[in-house]
Amino acid sequence: MKGSRVSNAWRYVLALIIIAVHFVPIYMVAAIAFKSPFDHSSRWAFPGYLYLKNIYTALERGGMLLALKNTVIISSMSILFIVVIGAMAAYPLARNKSRLNNLVKGFMMGVMMIPPLSILVPLYSFMAKIQGINSYWGMIVTLITFQLPTSIFLFSSFISSIPVALEEAAAIDGCGPFQTFFRIIMPQLKPVTASVIIITGVNCWNNYQFALYLLQSPRIKTITLAIAGFFSADSANVNGAAAAAFIGILPMVVVFLFLQKYFIQGMVDSAVK
Repeated sequence: MKGSRVSNAWRYVLALIIIAVHFVPIYMVAAIAFKSPFDHSSRWAFPGYLYLKNIYTALERGGMLLALKNTVIISSMSILFIVVIGAMAAYPLARNKSRLNNLVKGFMMGVMMIPPLSILVPLYSFMAKIQGINSYWGMIVTLITFQLPTSIFLFSSFISSIPVALEEAAAIDGCGPFQTFFRIIMPQLKPVTASVIIITGVNCWNNYQFALYLLQSPRIKTITLAIAGFFSADSANVNGAAAAAFIGILPMVVVFLFLQKYFIQGMVDSAVK
């Protein structure tokens, strides 16, 4: 009994440490965002007032409204294709156990290990040739390409746990492969779909390395580029950048709060089943 209490106590301590590690950056961003630029107190101290001019600076002068619109368009379209294509590609990989499919899965795992920056130069050259620079579709295709392996891996692991008897019953009732997938399999994928949306969505929303090179026009800048615009070689508006970052993280926090139940269930089911 005493050993069990000690074990549980360590778990609570570890959980509190993890919570603090994730909460501190958000706290500091909020503290700096609502603090006057002329307030030279510690950045750890939350101001006793709300200085909203930083929010106005981020929205109007920093172009966060335009950046939010561009980021929503790029991220939502990317996530839509990542989910649909990933689920459809994972279905035959999960159901057909063959050496070729095992090689395909291994290849996808290898692609996930490649640092995107290592192929940035040939990627930029290719996108320039097909006129994908400074366009929504160029950025969307790039994000889909790099996020699909994660999507396929999570979907295939989850689909493998779904009983084959459901598909056999659907085939007896006259359903073809596509009908079986969309009517039987796809409704079962809600938990893992939430996991895919959050994991790949965060990567799409926060992407900076591809946006920096592929979205060079100010009219198509994303949130990360708008935040970077507050810093230059001779000046830096830390308070404005913090306000822009605070605005940028709010949509993803709201999405996570709505999907956290399915996210946790999907991650557990994908790992265990």
